[in-house]
Amino acid sequence: MSDYTSATDAALAVMRLHLEGLNARDPETVARSLHFPHYRLSGGKMTIWESPDSYFDDFRARAGQEWGHTEWGEINVLEASGDKVHLDVEVRRFRVDGSLLVTFRSLWVIARLADRWAAQLRSSFG
Repeated sequence: MSDYTSATDAALAVMRLHLEGLNARDPETVARSLHFPHYRLSGGKMTIWESPDSYFDDFRARAGQEWGHTEWGEINVLEASGDKVHLDVEVRRFRVDGSLLVTFRSLWVIARLADRWAAQLRSSFG
């Protein structure tokens, strides 16, 4: 298996883990999908989480009280190497009743650090 294929498979597994944790409302699973410090650029502001302590509560505040679950609309690999993958992700958030809340694009950087694959940073239009 090539470095590209292995890295891409690992990055997509990270994305599945992240989504599983979000939708299960499981902060520990979400934290396993992220490297810390973790970075998010959105609305002209860089947010940095030094540790997983407040990450999930911050997500819930961003998603809003109407949020029911999240899905990836599509994930496109933009580039990959043996230790990093750039993903173009369509994020779709739904209300509790199943209706669409919001859709936006996000660039995710999934990296292998200390031999563990996880999301290091992202830039979102949400």
